[in-house]
Amino acid sequence: QVQLVESGGGLVQPGGSLRLSCAASGFTLDYYAIGWFRQAPGKEREGVSCINNNNGKTNYADSVKGRFTISKDNAKNTVYLQVNSLKPEDTGVYYCAAGHDALSVQAMCFEFRDVDTITWGKGTLVTVSS
Repeated sequence: QVQLVESGGGLVQPGGSLRLSCAASGFTLDYYAIGWFRQAPGKEREGVSCINNNNGKTNYADSVKGRFTISKDNAKNTVYLQVNSLKPEDTGVYYCAAGHDALSVQAMCFEFRDVDTITWGKGTLVTVSS
């Protein structure tokens, strides 16, 4: 069974950091693209970052460039999102998603949108507050 499990969220003060993890089971990440999205209370889900494990290319939303870093550990079948210099507007539930086919990769990594062929985790909550 294909499954993604996020972890690492929590309460952090403005300016703080967290490392979010997305652990995959039931499939190998090597040939997938993994995206991170977030949804703030009362707002639509938005794309944050993506890594295409086929070629190592990454993409970031303008709002997080220079503060967030996506990386992978193939041995652990896990993708990480290092989030630094956190701001209150970064608060939300962070989800990871996996896509394998060209349509999913294009949608998730370049357009930061959902399509039916993407697999989603259940999310981890990040709260940035003093």
